[in-house]
Amino acid sequence: MKPSELRDKTQDELRDLERSLRERLLKERMGVAAQRPVKPSEIRSLRRDIARIQTILRARELGKESSP
Repeated sequence: MKPSELRDKTQDELRDLERSLRERLLKERMGVAAQRPVKPSEIRSLRRDIARIQTILRARELGKESSP
């Protein structure tokens, strides 16, 4: 997901999206533990998207970015 797409969302939407991404990440990690075939790139992508969301939320919290 692109940062510009994330910046257009409200804080509530970002928090909901983060929660759903964390659930997907947990399911992917469970798949690794269960020895199911899992794409490492999918796990990496989820982690990066979560980090992008957290960065944008923190920037808004500090007032560095205007929230819509």
